[in-house]
Amino acid sequence: MRAVRRFTVRASLPEPLAGLGALATNLRWTWHPPTRDLFASMDAELFNKIRDPLRMLTALPPERLEELAKDEDFLRRTREAAAGLERYLTEPRWYQRRTDEGLPQAVAYFSMEFGVTEALPNYSGGLGVLAGDHLKAASDLGVPMVGVGLLYRSGYFRQGLSLDGWQVEHYPVIDPNAFPLELVTEGGRPVLVEVAMPGGRDLRAQMWRARVGRIPLLLLDTDIEANDEDLRSVTDRLYGGDADHRIRQEILAGIGGFRAVRKFCELTGHPQPKVFHTNEGHAGFLGLERAREIIQSDGLAFDEALPAVRAGTVFTTHTPVSAGIDRFPVDLVQRYFSDGRLVPDVDVRRVLQLGAEDNPGLFNMAHMGLRLAQRANGVSKLHGRVTRRMFSRLWPGFDDAEVPIASITNGVHGPTWVARELSALLGGNHEEFGHEGRTPDSSLRDGVTDEQLWALRRELREKLVGEVRRRVRAAWMQRGASALELGWTDRVFDPDVLTVGFARRVPTYKRLTLMLRDPDRLRALLLDEKRPIQIVIGGKSHPADENGKQLIQQIVRFVDDPAVRHRIVFLPDYDMSMARYLYRGCDVWLNNPVRTLEACGTSGMKSALNGGLNLSIKDGWWDECYDGSNGWAIPTADGVTDPLRRDDLEAAALYDLLGQQIAPLYYDTGEDGVPTGWLAMVWHTLETLGPRVQASRMVREYVDSGYLPASRMVAAATDNGHQGALSLADYRTKLEVAWPRVRIFDAELQYDHTERLVVGTEVTIRARIDLAGLEPSEVDIQAVVGQVGDGDELADSVLVPMVPDGIGAFAATLRLPRAGSVGYTVRVLPKHPLLASPAELARVVLA
Repeated sequence: MRAVRRFTVRASLPEPLAGLGALATNLRWTWHPPTRDLFASMDAELFNKIRDPLRMLTALPPERLEELAKDEDFLRRTREAAAGLERYLTEPRWYQRRTDEGLPQAVAYFSMEFGVTEALPNYSGGLGVLAGDHLKAASDLGVPMVGVGLLYRSGYFRQGLSLDGWQVEHYPVIDPNAFPLELVTEGGRPVLVEVAMPGGRDLRAQMWRARVGRIPLLLLDTDIEANDEDLRSVTDRLYGGDADHRIRQEILAGIGGFRAVRKFCELTGHPQPKVFHTNEGHAGFLGLERAREIIQSDGLAFDEALPAVRAGTVFTTHTPVSAGIDRFPVDLVQRYFSDGRLVPDVDVRRVLQLGAEDNPGLFNMAHMGLRLAQRANGVSKLHGRVTRRMFSRLWPGFDDAEVPIASITNGVHGPTWVARELSALLGGNHEEFGHEGRTPDSSLRDGVTDEQLWALRRELREKLVGEVRRRVRAAWMQRGASALELGWTDRVFDPDVLTVGFARRVPTYKRLTLMLRDPDRLRALLLDEKRPIQIVIGGKSHPADENGKQLIQQIVRFVDDPAVRHRIVFLPDYDMSMARYLYRGCDVWLNNPVRTLEACGTSGMKSALNGGLNLSIKDGWWDECYDGSNGWAIPTADGVTDPLRRDDLEAAALYDLLGQQIAPLYYDTGEDGVPTGWLAMVWHTLETLGPRVQASRMVREYVDSGYLPASRMVAAATDNGHQGALSLADYRTKLEVAWPRVRIFDAELQYDHTERLVVGTEVTIRARIDLAGLEPSEVDIQAVVGQVGDGDELADSVLVPMVPDGIGAFAATLRLPRAGSVGYTVRVLPKHPLLASPAELARVVLA
């Protein structure tokens, strides 16, 4: 029989154990080992099985709880842990110690998924885990953030394999009451947010709160009786459904999420955010709701409210290809916005302009995100360059380098991912490792020998081997094998063999099967008698991605071969729990995407923090962090247009690195059995990459280059009755009229013709310019001098301001900066104190 309804009954704790409730519901326990140790001491076997303090309290027999309530030692440790959590939540931290004027009192961070812990399965992959690490690092630093997303009643999916190796998806039913979540209520009733739907209907969502250290994470849930049946399913699955389903989710995430933040802050006294950070474009509709709020509360027009909206928005894109951007049919967007109920006083025509792209039939969420944000960034230096090129058409007349999209390289939350054994060996406790940027450095190495580090690396590898054997056996049982035929799983993997890890989502560009380009060479590497390697693989393909599923099937069929299955495995249902074993136990982390298609890729960072060495294409973060001594860069077949030929060449390079460099170095041990050359690279990785890959570094960069300047710009735009925003709106209106008539005439280079032109020669560039009624103070006039190639395109340019030099004339004097073929031009740009970049308005007049 099946239940018609399900619900969760939480444990009733004896009064002396009341402090355990706060410890179990605040997700700080996910990166605080002493708290986990406290719960493990209640029943070690049970805790090792479920790894979730809240479920632990529910699963323990009442008599055990009564016994613990009389255990003075346990009560003392509970009081100490509760007091420690309270100090963590209230003490001043890095952010509170800052004295910068204008630091925002709160920042709202929007993401479609949050990977905080496997105990709250609300994520699919790297984007969600990055969002979870962002919140954790913000908590550690004291950044006053509010996370906003959706609660998916079936989460992403659990992965299994059929007998022939095909991915099988299973969607478990989630009861929010069974998770570390609290329903946000007022007067005992759930707080609801509403967004209008077509046909006069309303979509309602209740609000669940997760406590991520100091950070409240608000998750909206539409599975309530107040909704029509089709609307109850809006938050059913992550990244599921058709375009209509997706736009409902994104409307709820953006518009409903903004309203949820406002209500939550009103109820709790949390400061109202003035800075809003969107992690990808999914929640971009929130900018429309912010404009609606300003229009209705302050009586501004849309164009007058827009500067204030843009000033307070930070937009992060993780997409390196235009095909990865969310697009909706224009008629679908019109269906949701045309009746004026969703965002009153915002004309649907203005909405459509924000998402306009080359294809007039499509609405582009990334374009809207960029047009509604004054600050935007990619997630690695290389990705920043790729993104500026990808979106350059939004800023015509500007070089790619001038497109106003910066880069902040992703980071990972050290205390979550680093093995506590490693941080203990290096002289600090696990909480301090990575906290506020503190990482292993040369001073922490003092007193730690190569032998100790090598022994620890083997210990972590041995734990991985045990987990691999357990999961391989379970996977075969799930595929229909009998326990009697699985004795071989006890011999899978060897703790003394070089171990390579590859685990991530499985879109085609990540090339899961690159290692299979030459199966015979791979087998030779796996089965080498003197220097074998073993490979552990994990990853999920999106349920609708048939090509990705085929890649998984190819891998599974290869690893099923009895000749190699003890050396290479595919572990189904890759999640955060499995990932920790892999990051900590693998010696080498493999990453081989098609170059420039990996925006950042953080899995290799987590391996590096545990002493793993990266073997990767120079893409994403590895492009800027590889230094020749912290791992290996797989050569890329640049210029080869045939993708099969490219894959063959890069796979051959991969085999060569594994067989000729990596394995020989790993097995080159002295009489003590320690590979000193290998460990030299491990130490170098810990010392140099440690500080660079931390999420604490990432969040500090967001504060300094995103949140703080955004907060100051919001104040400039909104103070004194939105005087700044009104000024910028008036200026833009003036530009609309004048800009098409701005002209540059007679740009010429003047110098003393009795002298030869050499580097350092003083020259003057003069031009007559008709500003069409604009004042010189309202524009930025520049002379641009740089090297020129065959197409007369300027490169390595120097920008020199031009000043008035008579009526309608402007001049700039400079010394020639370089030798060779040099050219110049003159340009006019808008200028206003509320512009963050000269390119912001996408206007430029060139000579």
